[in-house]
Amino acid sequence: MDCCATTSSDLLTLSQALEKILSQVSTVSQSEQIDLTQAAGRITARSVTSPLDVPPFANSAMDGYAVRLKDVTESAILPVAGKAFAGQPFHGEWPTGTCLRIMTGAPAPAEAEAVIMQEQAEVLDNGIRFTHLPKAGQNIRLAGEDIIKGAEVLAAGSRLGAAQLPLLASLGVSQVAVYRRLKVALFSTGDELQLIGQPLQDGQIYDTNRFAVRLMLQQLGCEVIDLGIIRDNEAAIRQAFDRANSQADLVISSGGVSVGEADYTKQILDELGQISFWKLAIKPGKPFAFGKLSQAWFCGLPGNPVSAALTFYQLVQPLIAKLSGYTQWQKPRQFRVKTTSKLKKTPGRLDFQRGILSTNAQGEMEVCTTGHQGSHVFSSFSQANCFIVLEQERGSVAAGEWVTVEPFNSLLES
Repeated sequence: MDCCATTSSDLLTLSQALEKILSQVSTVSQSEQIDLTQAAGRITARSVTSPLDVPPFANSAMDGYAVRLKDVTESAILPVAGKAFAGQPFHGEWPTGTCLRIMTGAPAPAEAEAVIMQEQAEVLDNGIRFTHLPKAGQNIRLAGEDIIKGAEVLAAGSRLGAAQLPLLASLGVSQVAVYRRLKVALFSTGDELQLIGQPLQDGQIYDTNRFAVRLMLQQLGCEVIDLGIIRDNEAAIRQAFDRANSQADLVISSGGVSVGEADYTKQILDELGQISFWKLAIKPGKPFAFGKLSQAWFCGLPGNPVSAALTFYQLVQPLIAKLSGYTQWQKPRQFRVKTTSKLKKTPGRLDFQRGILSTNAQGEMEVCTTGHQGSHVFSSFSQANCFIVLEQERGSVAAGEWVTVEPFNSLLES
């Protein structure tokens, strides 16, 4: 086990920590077959191929008239031999020198070589005169033009949502193989914590970290095992870790990993598992622990609310994506804009400040701070829509300087 680092040279950078995490963990192996109606938010365990062509038959892309090319000349008037509607194909005889009235989505007869839109047709008493000569295949959607039977429509590791599930439904797919939900055990430690809704006693604060983390876990599709608040008692903390380790794929605790706090968490983790690292060169969120218990992976979040949310967002979110089998997860995008605010910073750690990204009157994007950036000021998240990411060795920033911004993804978007 790595010893607890205290000097800046021993602190891991965010990229080093993320590399360590993702290089060690692998996706859960178990999968299940579930109904499409129950699959929202789940991750495909196998690729999904189309059981049919889409569209399944050649059909009209327009309301108009199906024709054979040889029958259409500048002076020709073609009688209407029949009609075809969506769900009601034309099955009658189609004589040479005639056309068929056809509606959007209706199956195109095998002999149809084009569909002329109704805006290019003149309806006469004895038939139809066309104002434009058609080209071969005009306004006919061919079978398999969108999806060919047997083609992969979703790769393994895809998250099923409002774009993917209707696609599968359109193919007649009623069930899909998905990875089982990731089981995550969660608890907070500290004598100072009180349950939300209960009156605060002297020196107490509400346990907002566990509430916030649980919400994010649910949003990521995890099955949450909430073990509540664990007091600063060695036996109670050990029991919580034992229970969590036996029930979950991942254990997340909040609090108890900072220098100067009760040593029970560190001591128990020394006995129960192997901790890869304790501290990061980021602000907020320096005290963050990652490792492996005998069965489950472990993440120890800082006790300060902003620090806990940030480290969950930057480190636990991609960890859960890999454990869950979500191969299409992408790191939040970053780009450069000018800041309209002064930003206070001390060199030494990568700093994530909460910011408000907007477009000015000139149509240019710019960012300003939400104000005080203390790790206890959780209200800043409700005002912000991005992180202002200040490089590790950068100092304070003047208004008008270029900075890197990282817009929130769906986990923190309001």
